[in-house]
Amino acid sequence: MNTKINLSNLILNNPIIPASGTFGFGYEFSKFYDLNILGSISLKGTTPEPRYGNPLPRIADCSAGMINAVGLQNPGIDMVIGEEIPKLKEVYQHQVIANVAGSSIDDYLACALAFDKCDAVGILEINVSCPNVAHGGIAFGQSEELLSALIKKLKQVIKKPLYIKLSPNVSDIVKMALVCEQAGADGLVLINTLLGMRIDLKSQKPIIHNKMGGYSGPALKPIALRMIYQVYEACSLPIIGCGGIENAEDVIEMMLAGASAVQVGSANLIDPYACSKIIKNLPRVMKEYQINDLNEIIGGAHDGK
Repeated sequence: MNTKINLSNLILNNPIIPASGTFGFGYEFSKFYDLNILGSISLKGTTPEPRYGNPLPRIADCSAGMINAVGLQNPGIDMVIGEEIPKLKEVYQHQVIANVAGSSIDDYLACALAFDKCDAVGILEINVSCPNVAHGGIAFGQSEELLSALIKKLKQVIKKPLYIKLSPNVSDIVKMALVCEQAGADGLVLINTLLGMRIDLKSQKPIIHNKMGGYSGPALKPIALRMIYQVYEACSLPIIGCGGIENAEDVIEMMLAGASAVQVGSANLIDPYACSKIIKNLPRVMKEYQINDLNEIIGGAHDGK
């Protein structure tokens, strides 16, 4: 059985990638299992300067997932490249995916240029859910003009593949995906979190300090599948599917919708062995559904495939 996947010339032994923000900088999980079984690792979102993140509380449990408003807490690009990635390289031999965030095009450029020179990084994942402070706080991923301008600027100077992590909090995800393709992006990550909230019945106030946050977990899977399916129909860029993946069956479903690989997010916070269990069970599920090569099922749910 062939589980190897090619993402813009980054060869993954399997399509399983822990999602950014749910796996730290990777090495923290090495006490649970050999990280080298993973296809790749998407690092915690990184900004030019260290960020503490949003005030507490910034996590709220839900019946079918969780809400977070962590606010991109990270030690900054210099510390990530100088300390975090070297720690990861001690326990992980493959190239990783660096998640780039910022509040302006200059922020993205600073981080992307630094990661572009880092041998341990194979792909840059551009988180466009960040608010642009120069444009009234609108997220890059919610404006066609801002998104296009950002990608074009990055493509002028970055050599490594650029995968754009799109927000589902838009009226037309296909339109935003086509903007990415036309601006020169190399791939997409679908989807980021939905905007949600919880209210504490005792205080009768929102639980999250910021009132709202990103909703993730198993409830997102049908939405993510729908968006991946729609984008695959209209766009030729490779897709990394993300949203509610808990088991190997979910991986197959995402790939049939059009994903070339997947990211596992909230499941890691519930069970630190989540990714290893999925990888272990993947050959069994492939055999059950008579799948010999994962590459042959990408987009298989579409008419004509």
